[in-house]
Amino acid sequence: MAELKKSLGLLQLLAFGIAGVVGSSWIYTNSLLFDSYGAGGVVLGLAIGVLLATCVALAYSELTSAFPRAGGEVVFSYTALGRRASFFTGWMLLGAYVSSLAFYVTAFGYLLGNFFPVFNTIPLYTINGETVYLPVLLVGVALTLLFLVLNWYGIEVGAQVQLAMFAAIVIIGAALAVTGFSAGSADNFLPAYHPGSNALADTLRFVIPSMTFLAGFGLVSVLAEDAKIPARRIGRAVVITVLAAGGFYCLVLAATAWVFPWEETAAMPLGTVSAFQAAGFPVLAVGAYLIAFLGLLTSFLGLFVASSRVLVAMGRARLLPEGLSAVHPRRRTPHVALLFTAAVTLGLGWLGPGAVVWFLDTGGVYLGLVWFMVVLSKYLLPRRYPGLERPYVSRLWFLPAIGALGAVAVIVWALVPNSGASLVWPAEYIILGVWLVLGLLLYLVARPRTRTDALQSLLGDSYSMLERGSLR
Repeated sequence: MAELKKSLGLLQLLAFGIAGVVGSSWIYTNSLLFDSYGAGGVVLGLAIGVLLATCVALAYSELTSAFPRAGGEVVFSYTALGRRASFFTGWMLLGAYVSSLAFYVTAFGYLLGNFFPVFNTIPLYTINGETVYLPVLLVGVALTLLFLVLNWYGIEVGAQVQLAMFAAIVIIGAALAVTGFSAGSADNFLPAYHPGSNALADTLRFVIPSMTFLAGFGLVSVLAEDAKIPARRIGRAVVITVLAAGGFYCLVLAATAWVFPWEETAAMPLGTVSAFQAAGFPVLAVGAYLIAFLGLLTSFLGLFVASSRVLVAMGRARLLPEGLSAVHPRRRTPHVALLFTAAVTLGLGWLGPGAVVWFLDTGGVYLGLVWFMVVLSKYLLPRRYPGLERPYVSRLWFLPAIGALGAVAVIVWALVPNSGASLVWPAEYIILGVWLVLGLLLYLVARPRTRTDALQSLLGDSYSMLERGSLR
């Protein structure tokens, strides 16, 4: 089985991971978060969420160090739990990734529409109260095809583009943080909660939704086969991704509440953008909006690449058609999986944000299940292969379990009606059910490999180490 070309250095891998986590809308919608939870609830709740996500990342780190192969979670769950669990994990991961990709098709054009009214002309159709305009749709199609081209001849070009956008996000974020804390005042931040509110309750209420801010850190594991650095360093990059992205969020949000009274920002339409504009820093306000554009592009590119690698892994194990695992003999790129990713992205993206938001909201459930399966794999792998040598094992063995409990809480909170974050009835419950049923049908019609053949295809050179571990 041909392997992907190893092209990514540590910086490029971190750029895909961190920039893939740092999304778009949080920078201009945090006024709503301040209004709901208070500035203290948002910043401290997010910090707790970062710690919980880091606990899950420790499990990713261990498993990625042992098996640096394309598809990450698919490989881990097949090795530790078997074919059924691996299909379930991969299918949930694809559901989360594809939902986000479809949303990004029209999201960039709608952002542009805030500055250039021409993008909000030539209406095509309306779904769930949102009108899809021709220029918006054309921009999304062009971006999708551009990302396909960037990765068609190798991930190197896409990685350099990602690194450049990542650097710009970091520079702008640093400028916001430095200016916010130097020119602002603690009086703008304190008191950090609404008068009469329960500070502890507001903080804890934001912990679970804050974990969805960090959902993309698994990109590092998914892209491990593309990396040309030692497996142990790839594993460390997973944890670095969570801490760096979480730290970025906390700094920018805290600076937003520091530079201008957060209770006034809570009543403004554009969060950080409005806060820095009102504080007398219009250039930084534009910079904050630029983070939204760049964050959308980096997330789009990162998930586009990652989705193709998940498809490769599932094809290798024949969890999906084997043709998806094809690697071009000269370029060593997953050309079939890339084409399939582009087709699915465009196939759903035309629905527009009104309908795609239904898919997007179910992504938290999918990712919570994936996190749980990865942590479960981490604990069961040593029992199945007691002699397996792992490059990295966390001494704090209990921490991933704490993160898994947080993931389960995300799922329960989303599924229980009237919980404050429950799925929209009936559309989102139907989408969740249809995705599960479609996955079950694909699983039943697939032509399975034997476990040995599947593991050899999934693990490549790592299989010999696994075989030795089972014999001890």
